[in-house]
Amino acid sequence: MTFLELAELILREEKRPLTSKEIWRIAQEKGYADQVGSRGETPWATIAASLYTDIKDNLNTKFTKPEPAHFALKEFANVAVLTSDEPKNNRTSEYRERDLHPFLTYFAYTYQRIYTKTIYHESSSKDRYAQWLHPDMVGVYFPLDTWQPEVLEIARDLGNLVLKLYSYEIKRELTFSNLRESFFQAVSNSSWAHQGYLVAAEVDQDEDFIEELSRLSTSFGIGVIKLDIHNPDNSEILIPAKEKELLDINTMNRLVLINGNFREFLKGIKIDFSSREIRKERYDQVLGSEKLIEFMNSRGS
Repeated sequence: MTFLELAELILREEKRPLTSKEIWRIAQEKGYADQVGSRGETPWATIAASLYTDIKDNLNTKFTKPEPAHFALKEFANVAVLTSDEPKNNRTSEYRERDLHPFLTYFAYTYQRIYTKTIYHESSSKDRYAQWLHPDMVGVYFPLDTWQPEVLEIARDLGNLVLKLYSYEIKRELTFSNLRESFFQAVSNSSWAHQGYLVAAEVDQDEDFIEELSRLSTSFGIGVIKLDIHNPDNSEILIPAKEKELLDINTMNRLVLINGNFREFLKGIKIDFSSREIRKERYDQVLGSEKLIEFMNSRGS
């Protein structure tokens, strides 16, 4: 049984929207989890990725997303979401944009196997346009876990490294008051990457705002990620980024010249890919969801 088939089975039996973690927990309780092949460390992440892909790419998909981070079969999409399994801490904490970095690191790695690295602007040489050049975080996806050595060798020989590079601009919140500046900042500092994302913990849900956000994303290819600081597993990609085939090498070169973090990021990618071994210490540490919640709660104490 595939993860997608497992998700369909659980969603059909439960007849209500569920998160990927709920789908996996129920599958374990019912004994269905044993019928899935390779699981990995985070099977619920594989379930979420399979569902996201099917919803996005399959015109005849049976699935939909009626609520943030929840999945459902289309015939049960209007059933109310039960929240008892996903308690939220409603305590309001004071936090900075940089406090969101570990949450993005967790989401990117857990759900997409992307390794991230924070780019510290203060370590750069002075540049009056630095805020429009530096991303807050960068990321890389390696195919090392899924591609066989022979395939990696021929891909490299053919000049197709199959690496994916990501750029992230992070804001505490996105509203009409900061949308355009934040969005075009993301456009400016992501030209070097395959995909660029605007990331926030709070996103205005006004219908006109969402419509404008979607319009800008469609026009410029920037994706949007919403982080959930109360329940990191509910973080999600609101709008997928459009992937670019050609990278802006001139911008990459300028970043390398002015920022040591970015230089080390690129050096590490080359070494890891050549050795076919990912040295996780080169990238931002991936904290568990419980640790992230503890960290955020401590910001208000």
